[in-house]
Amino acid sequence: MKSFKKLSVLMLLIMFLAGMVTGCGQKADDAKEEPAPPQEEEFVVGFVYSGPVGDFGWAYAHDLGRQYLENNVSGVRTIYIEDVPAGPDAERAMNELIQRGARVVFTTSYGFMDFTINVAEQHPDVIFLNCSGFKTAENAGNYWARMYEASYLSGIAAGLKTETNILGYVGAFPVPLVVRQINAFALGAQSVNSDVTVNVIWTNKFYDPATEKEAALGLIDLGADVLAQYQNSPATQQAAQERGVWGISCYADMTQFAPQATLTGPVWNWGPYYADIVQQIMAGNWESHHTYWGSMKEGIVYLAPYNENVMTPEMIEAVEAAKAALFAGELDIFAGPIMNQAGELVVPEGSSMSDQEKLGMNWFVKGVQGNL
Repeated sequence: MKSFKKLSVLMLLIMFLAGMVTGCGQKADDAKEEPAPPQEEEFVVGFVYSGPVGDFGWAYAHDLGRQYLENNVSGVRTIYIEDVPAGPDAERAMNELIQRGARVVFTTSYGFMDFTINVAEQHPDVIFLNCSGFKTAENAGNYWARMYEASYLSGIAAGLKTETNILGYVGAFPVPLVVRQINAFALGAQSVNSDVTVNVIWTNKFYDPATEKEAALGLIDLGADVLAQYQNSPATQQAAQERGVWGISCYADMTQFAPQATLTGPVWNWGPYYADIVQQIMAGNWESHHTYWGSMKEGIVYLAPYNENVMTPEMIEAVEAAKAALFAGELDIFAGPIMNQAGELVVPEGSSMSDQEKLGMNWFVKGVQGNL
């Protein structure tokens, strides 16, 4: 009998322990079967830069915009490839970004336009946006900003600052987007100083600090005492400071590189645009369009902070007055009468250039010395 009781107790103990093991095993299985919380899929946006992000000009300004996008739009991750020349390399860069998951690709150079359209045709499920181009496709559009507004305002500063009445301009290529900037700069300077002329030297490069500096020094040798630029590096500003003259920077605030020379200058502010357009795409609200052309009033372009080391209160007041008129719609930069450099009337009094005419501008205004 005692043996039987011992056996019964032993059996009960074994059954209890077995139940414990089975119960624990069931709970573990139940835990494994619980679905993991859904993870938000990353929305990858790619950028192709024509220069290095350390140029402190064009590519640098676009990269600040990329960083703004990533920091301000939830779920977005950005990737980029820098220092890409126009040509087959541009197509390879775009395809690499797509292979890395990019669903939107910003190609940040006019020189990438045709290659952007080529790749867009191969990848209809990816959205492409080209900076400063004009060609479109079902999944490809363009964007640009009215930097000529800021160029006009900086021209006022240059026209008031010059003592020789000779301004210099280091230009990259004689294409409409650069010609438009030079003309606006000249018109701004002439609005406060009718004796001003603007000498232009082309570098035929967007980024080559040595060539830019050489061109800047050449303009100083011609008598220019204020230098403006449509170039990617601060080399023009540095040349101005070395020679004791003044400068108008471009793309980004370059004052740090020439604090005794740089007055102010047009600055890109791409971040809000990148954030807005990507949010449209993510929401399914984007449609291919022609050129988006944002204005200073919209904040996509602004003037670098006035350098009070070299700008007087009167100069700042004049620039601010013109800016207020521009924002109020009282100032039309390309309203007639406007003469070309040959003295021919191009824009009659009482009329104004259309956006299409501005986009195709291929002539210099009176007072600009240079060849196209």
